[in-house]
Amino acid sequence: MTQQGVRWTADQVLALAPDAASREAAGRLATAGPWSEVGSTDGGTMWGVCRGGGGGPYRTVVDVADASGPACTCGCPSLRYPCKHALGLLLLWAGGDGAVPEGEPPAWAERWLTGRREDAEAAAGAETAETGAAETGAAGAEAAGAEAAGAEAAAGAAGDPSGSVSRTRDPVAARRRAERRAERITAGATELEQRLADLLRGGLAEAEQTGYAWWEETAARMVDAQAPGLASRVRELGSTASSGPDWPVRLLEECALLHLLDQGWLRRDRLPQDLAATVRTRVGLPATADGPAVRDQWLILAQYDSVDARLTTRRVWLYGTETGRTALLLSYGAAGRAPELTLPVGLSLDAELSTYPGGGRRRAALGKRFAPPAPVEIRPKGVTPSQALARYGRALRDDPWLESVPVTLEQVVPVPDGDSWQLADASGGTALPLAPAFGNRAGLWRLVALSGGVPVQVFGECGHRGFTPLTAWPAGPGQAVSLT
Repeated sequence: MTQQGVRWTADQVLALAPDAASREAAGRLATAGPWSEVGSTDGGTMWGVCRGGGGGPYRTVVDVADASGPACTCGCPSLRYPCKHALGLLLLWAGGDGAVPEGEPPAWAERWLTGRREDAEAAAGAETAETGAAETGAAGAEAAGAEAAGAEAAAGAAGDPSGSVSRTRDPVAARRRAERRAERITAGATELEQRLADLLRGGLAEAEQTGYAWWEETAARMVDAQAPGLASRVRELGSTASSGPDWPVRLLEECALLHLLDQGWLRRDRLPQDLAATVRTRVGLPATADGPAVRDQWLILAQYDSVDARLTTRRVWLYGTETGRTALLLSYGAAGRAPELTLPVGLSLDAELSTYPGGGRRRAALGKRFAPPAPVEIRPKGVTPSQALARYGRALRDDPWLESVPVTLEQVVPVPDGDSWQLADASGGTALPLAPAFGNRAGLWRLVALSGGVPVQVFGECGHRGFTPLTAWPAGPGQAVSLT
């Protein structure tokens, strides 16, 4: 929007204002009277202290020199971004009448500017590392949050907590960066709590009137706070409003889960270790596979991709034939490219896996492989539909934001249920509805044809939207059939 050394116009400044009230208030602050300690650099950075009627003075710093876009910080409690003080200072500088003289920034302004530069360098290094990992098919970290921004992929695709691998050589600097990021996330979570409270205080009907722009602006604030997992969930809220029958119920449920995540972060020091690790991952902090390496014959249960504009995410489910554990591998490919990690469904892999922290510890990193994938006659142990639901309920205690759990259903038959389908227990009793999205896939008809009215064994993901079949085995001897 601006080049270094080029002074902005008033129209350019006012275009940043979040609303008309902010523009009006900024105009009243665009005079020298309320300001002291003002100054600027020729590169487009300015600072000043503004007298405030609500308990100021407020220290304000604005930086319009960075190629990533303008940024600001202010000591005022406003929830608007930019606040009226930042806009007023920008207008004062844009006037060009010497009211904001050039000089060296004071220590309090320099601290913020230095932190911004370091964060930009860390983000650039993380983006380079992420792109390289995607192009080589290396296993990525779980995002934005991930099931969030998977959002599972987005939550942690940045790499290690220090921002890049090379920076881990200086543990003191890495710790400072981690502390600064934690402070930013805390500020973002606090602001998000206030925004949710304002939304609910005004009534959910107001969410239908505000449109998607309000949600996108809130998500952008969470990105600024370096909490991509929170940003991803806010965007999901925006898509829930006015999304069909009973949308207020769904919106209220998602707001409650987001509030729970906010509170989990703000009180993370009081949580059990595994739950605290889950919260950190959900808000968007990266993690490393620190669990001990476990060698097993891993049955490859399922493999499927999800695609967005930036990334292709591949999920591979494995089952340890000796340990009985189910593990998830994630890998990534740049937009338009499939990840290189490919494991044929139905074969087994003699390899080591290391788990990531968090409740359930299902996500893992693939370590040393001792042999190529080979055929195996073993199938995973199955449960009934009622036991699958109970398993999902128990998993929610460890991770309340969990969308689904991996489950193998034993002896079930696909049967129609009105306009949808369900998997019914062959011995009678309970049934699980199929997730609505699966009803439109060709995999449904492969499953129906494989069963032919006879009970089959089905592996898939069981969650609050229903059961999504991924792989099935015939009643008698036979190979696994992928349904994805």
